[in-house]
Amino acid sequence: MIYLVVSVTNGCGYCIASHTTAARKAGMNEAMFAEVMAVTGMANETNRLANGYRVPIDPAFQD
Repeated sequence: MIYLVVSVTNGCGYCIASHTTAARKAGMNEAMFAEVMAVTGMANETNRLANGYRVPIDPAFQD
């Protein structure tokens, strides 16, 4: 499923298809697919908003 979400984020149709098939063979059901797509969409949207607003990195997350 991690390969799937990375493929979705990168927009690679071939990889989305192959990793979806592999995840389904490993037991991913429709509910799991829907949830992982929802989380991926939310994470990508949040990243775009943070980049757009140029949100500074919280000091707690810096090295």
